[in-house]
Amino acid sequence: MKLEGGIADVIGRTPLAALSRLFQNEPFHVYGKLEGMNPGGSAKDRPALYLLREALRRGDITAQSVVIESSSGNLAISLAQLCRLLGLRFICVVDPRTTEQHKRIIQSYGGEIELVSEPDPETREFLPARIKRVQQLVAEIPHAYWTNQYANPDNSLAHAETTMREIGEALGSVDYLFCGVSSCGTLRGCADFIRLKGWNTTIVAVDAVGSVIFGGEKSTRAFPGLGAALVPGLYRPDMADLVQHVTDRECVEGCRLLLHHEAIMAGASSGGVISAILRMRSAISPGAVCAAILPDRGERYLDTVYDDAWVRRVLGFDPCVVEG
Repeated sequence: MKLEGGIADVIGRTPLAALSRLFQNEPFHVYGKLEGMNPGGSAKDRPALYLLREALRRGDITAQSVVIESSSGNLAISLAQLCRLLGLRFICVVDPRTTEQHKRIIQSYGGEIELVSEPDPETREFLPARIKRVQQLVAEIPHAYWTNQYANPDNSLAHAETTMREIGEALGSVDYLFCGVSSCGTLRGCADFIRLKGWNTTIVAVDAVGSVIFGGEKSTRAFPGLGAALVPGLYRPDMADLVQHVTDRECVEGCRLLLHHEAIMAGASSGGVISAILRMRSAISPGAVCAAILPDRGERYLDTVYDDAWVRRVLGFDPCVVEG
């Protein structure tokens, strides 16, 4: 049983687009790594492939296995797609913040949705409740296997061996890397590659206001996929040189600016990355080359980020002024 052929062979090698219109008045250069061009629509295709492929190689997954994961949406889509390719049953534990579009895509691939509707009673957060439900399912279901994106080193290895390597092959030793954080897989993998190469790259972690990953004060967040209510097992204190915390509003503003100037419709965390670059623009050296990882496509956020009425009702500002 092998994970190869078909879509498994076309994951990665996503394009780098020069964001020369959005940053036309700046003395530095920004390139967006368009991870939404992966077959599953996000950067999560990379770790999904590695998590499953390595588990198959070790014998942890067999033809009888049931793959289980906790996800806010994108990794679940990637795993559902690859499990469909393998003919394996897949169960995803989600919470109410997972968008309807994400859930429908997961189910279209044959994935099963396990919704945790109530937060953990002690922390009042959904992530601990999701993990507890995963652990219950693993104990209850024969041949269950938890890919565990939060602590499995194959998550970060995927990005060390592919994402950052591809950026380096295209741009060389970049001066800045802007990377959003959630499971810390992308950030840690890219940081590991940069440190191994000895590059003098300033690594900027883009976290959400309300996330505790880098010691922030815990609060509610409107969007999945950026930040976390628990410090992931893959976290390491030296992963980033700088940390930028972005608000839900800044995520929307960044998305709208990216779409308006570059015709790139990206997801909420990509907007956070763009806003982080704009916030830091006065500190970026002239001539610097910046790589920005844009994790997913924006179609999954049509009812939130790109819905003017939703933005006004939930976030309390007029998004139209961003594009004017």
